[in-house]
Amino acid sequence: MNRPQDIDATRLPDISTTEGSLAQRVYQSIKHAILALDFPPGANLRKAPICERLGVSRAPVSEAIARLAADGLVDVVPQSGTRVSYFSMAEIREGAFLREALELATVAKVARDLTEDQRKKLSRNMRMQELLIEDEDIPGFYQADEDFHALLMDFTGFLRLPEVAQTVSLQVSRARMLLLPTPGRVAETLAEHRAIFEAISRHDEQGAQDAMRHHLGQLMPRIEVLRQEKPQLFNITPKDTREAG
Repeated sequence: MNRPQDIDATRLPDISTTEGSLAQRVYQSIKHAILALDFPPGANLRKAPICERLGVSRAPVSEAIARLAADGLVDVVPQSGTRVSYFSMAEIREGAFLREALELATVAKVARDLTEDQRKKLSRNMRMQELLIEDEDIPGFYQADEDFHALLMDFTGFLRLPEVAQTVSLQVSRARMLLLPTPGRVAETLAEHRAIFEAISRHDEQGAQDAMRHHLGQLMPRIEVLRQEKPQLFNITPKDTREAG
């Protein structure tokens, strides 16, 4: 069996310009690297390179890793160290289910209450997505994609909604990064976003929900295929086995 690779700490985002406590900034930096797949599933999360890269002591790194473990993004294995968690289909399915419930409620409310200023913000985001595709900037498009969904949730006026949505779908967000480089998927995503935007602009609640449901429905079948193609990234649990059967 091949030895798990160590993380490449040089991929960590700098923390000097971010806000919050030291532990919070370290947490956000490591979390970003994991969600962006700069730290791949199964990689050893060694503290020393992280401390060196971010210029911090071990204490904030240990605190950050404890939070990441609570998020389900890392596994702390006694007498073995800490590693980036593998994907779990059971957790991804649950996250996708919860995220869909929130997204469908969101677009219905936004379609009903959309203001002209909100429509312009969504329109600017759509144009940005188009430009990023033209530039073949996949990471940039992923961020604009996240911003599109975040704008919708922000427009509901419910302040805790974006945080709740992110929390329940952390595993989904990480898995999506594997799918965006798929040939044609970025263009398809843009078309799906455009359908959502157009329905919302018409104040068509049902149309917005149908378009969002179609958009989100593309995810799980693609991840199932991905599990077949890259089983080494997935942790097969008893629950996964039962559901697959």
